[in-house]
Amino acid sequence: MSKDGALFEDLPEQRREASEAAGRGGVRLREARRDAVEFQLVELDALLAPDHPVRAVWAFVEGLDLAALRAAIKAREGVSGRPPADPKILVALWLYATIEGVGSARALARLCESHIVYRWICGGVSMNHHGLSDFRMGQAALLDRMLVQGVAGLVSAGLVRLERLAQDGVRVRASAGTRSYRRRERLEKQRADAQARVEQLKKEVDGDPGASNARRKAAQARAARERVERVEAALERMKQLEEERARREKTHKKDTQKQKEPRASTTDSEARIMKMADGGFRPAYNGQFASDPETQVIVGVDVDTTGSDGGLMMAMIEEIEESYGTKPREYLVDGGYTKLDDIEAAYEAGIVIFTPLPDNKHGTDPADPRQSDGPGVTAWRKRMASEPGKQTYTERTKAECVNAQFRNWSGYRLMVRGKEKVRTVLLWFAVAHNFMRSLALQAKAAVAAPPPAMA
Repeated sequence: MSKDGALFEDLPEQRREASEAAGRGGVRLREARRDAVEFQLVELDALLAPDHPVRAVWAFVEGLDLAALRAAIKAREGVSGRPPADPKILVALWLYATIEGVGSARALARLCESHIVYRWICGGVSMNHHGLSDFRMGQAALLDRMLVQGVAGLVSAGLVRLERLAQDGVRVRASAGTRSYRRRERLEKQRADAQARVEQLKKEVDGDPGASNARRKAAQARAARERVERVEAALERMKQLEEERARREKTHKKDTQKQKEPRASTTDSEARIMKMADGGFRPAYNGQFASDPETQVIVGVDVDTTGSDGGLMMAMIEEIEESYGTKPREYLVDGGYTKLDDIEAAYEAGIVIFTPLPDNKHGTDPADPRQSDGPGVTAWRKRMASEPGKQTYTERTKAECVNAQFRNWSGYRLMVRGKEKVRTVLLWFAVAHNFMRSLALQAKAAVAAPPPAMA
């Protein structure tokens, strides 16, 4: 600092702009005025590009048979009551939201107010997260029908074949925390405490004349009752886990004795703590997808609450046969599904299983036949030891693209609770995924088709 206290006295004098030096005024700008009131005449359809993907989603939904949903609507001409939203709008919203990785009804409701694409789907129809959530979870039957009809249409068009299918599992984080898991003794204590709380609040509601306070007490009582229901569900789940442990103890007594007592969650009683892909253990569900590995079209969806894929293969095959009236000729699964009884059952049903031979801790060749092997297992060992069998099994890796797409569409953690709701979420994904695959397959077929002959 200089003696007279002035700062930066040694800096050169700044020159004025030439325009200002010439006596011209300051710069004029069009500045933002966000408090101004303005009226706009806007057509929603004009704001969306003609080739936007959401138009294809809407065209697909318009072709669906939604008569069952319309028949359930109570609002009719000559009858009082507010009309609901068109089911086509709700189906289109959730299909497009699934493709965009939106899995929350609250987030979708906000998008319906702020995002032009979702506003275009709504077309001025208001939405709320309660209605969106209820509709999404109540369409399992519709989605099953859509999945089967969609695949059947692709098969009839020659774009998909059901002769060779593959099955793969994907473990999805459940909407429950690890701290919500309790053992039986703790659950029974929580049930007693919750029931006592319900009785206490019921007496307070009955004896309180204040209307506003009574409503608050009633809400607390309802929450306490729901707490009792969750604990009861956890205890019922505990009973199943204990029965499963007793069955396992008969064949694997030493391994079972090393395990701790089973636990159940008071948040989502059906969720199971499983080992995830990163090696950690978290509450999750075991989703199952069966698909055509060549086209990656999903043909079957299921959910299991065990941490192992063993024993799940035949259940999916039976579901496929029931849905499409046919069985696959070849079925590809990874080593987690390898169960000799299932391989034998598939052989008897005329299905050839491709799954890798397990590692043998005794040092013997797993391809060598065993005395206890049936004809199906014997043929499987010989098949998987051959080069053609190994080459066919490599096709299974293409089915993993389905799981990758599920992850890309934010399929990491579920926002719903319960096995049935989880399966419904997976069905939404399957229908949306098959829709996108059908567009790609049709475009590929159109390119490969020969040009029309000249007249």
